[in-house]
Amino acid sequence: MVRYPQDAVERAMKVQEVILRAVSGKLQWFEAAEILGISCRTMRRWRERYAQYGYDGLFDRRRRRPSPKRVPLAQVEQVLGLYRDQYQGFNVRHFHEKLVEEHRIGLSYGWVKMALQTAGLVPKGRRRVVHRQRRPRRPMRGMMLFCDGSTHAWLPLTGQTQDLIAFIDDATSEVYSAYLVPQEGTLTVMRGLKEVLQREGLFCSLYTDRGEHFFHTPKAGGPVDRSRPTQIGRALAQLGIEAIPSYSPEARGRMERFFGTWQGRLPQELRRAKITTLEAANAFIRRTMIPWHNRRLAVAAAEPGSTFVPCRSTDLDEILCIQHERVVQPDNTVVLDHVWFQITPQPSRPSFARCTVRICQHLDQTISIRCGPHLLGRYRADGSKWGKQQKQAAA
Repeated sequence: MVRYPQDAVERAMKVQEVILRAVSGKLQWFEAAEILGISCRTMRRWRERYAQYGYDGLFDRRRRRPSPKRVPLAQVEQVLGLYRDQYQGFNVRHFHEKLVEEHRIGLSYGWVKMALQTAGLVPKGRRRVVHRQRRPRRPMRGMMLFCDGSTHAWLPLTGQTQDLIAFIDDATSEVYSAYLVPQEGTLTVMRGLKEVLQREGLFCSLYTDRGEHFFHTPKAGGPVDRSRPTQIGRALAQLGIEAIPSYSPEARGRMERFFGTWQGRLPQELRRAKITTLEAANAFIRRTMIPWHNRRLAVAAAEPGSTFVPCRSTDLDEILCIQHERVVQPDNTVVLDHVWFQITPQPSRPSFARCTVRICQHLDQTISIRCGPHLLGRYRADGSKWGKQQKQAAA
């Protein structure tokens, strides 16, 4: 004779009473299901079991029998130990991927999450409430790119914060460039822009926040002043790329979610790899993180093809720089930040006195002086000439 727990007996008696009332016509079957807190489909199953087995059919046949899907205690201890000893601080999704890829443990994501939360190793997240409608993506690659930076402790072993700058395609969420810098600014953004242009080509528009290196904003929180372009704005205009300002963090939702994902993964990976320098971290990002993101998180564009246009004839070195206009002194010199630059006589013109020239600060820390389309000279930051040996070394 099978002995059932007292709560199971009481539950079976209640179910029997409700079924008998429904059979007698005092209750509709859907009302009986509501009273028991079950679906109409389950109610039909219990009615059939009661008709076939009588009172004994109302007991849960799984009681006193272990679940065939239960995880062995040794494996539970292994999973919790791995997280505690090697992956402390990883989010659940990241840790689950490591279990599958590196440790060949094929437990489901839901079980791993439940085990970690039950053990108190990860907090239980609050349920998200969807309150905004997502903006449709651009249909083709290259129609609009996002550029943004995020300040975070990306290198946790250093105890300092760095800025991660990333360029992402709106159509696919594909990462074209991502790198760490001490601080986001004009030249650091131009560095990534040049990388994208050289590898992919010219694109249609760039969507950014209203940081001072992207736009001039006369009044905080107000509209941008397009009549006063920044150095990046001037460069984009020369390249024929539309600059689009964002007026709220929600408008940059895809970038915000991108940084949230990387903040939950990149610092943990860099700490585990014991990386403490920007150069090593950027090499890791190029070699591991960008391919992982484009393989796992990028989506297919709504339409085939691409709007990128090769920019082989475009002088990116001249455009992607910080430009200053100066008037040449009578002794054929110009000054920038208290550093004097001597212009040597040119075959076409021995003196440029009183001429307006452009002083260009380039990404490689060199400085060039240009008059219209003519290059008058290239210099180091201290004003000395940048000769052929330096050009060959830079190449």
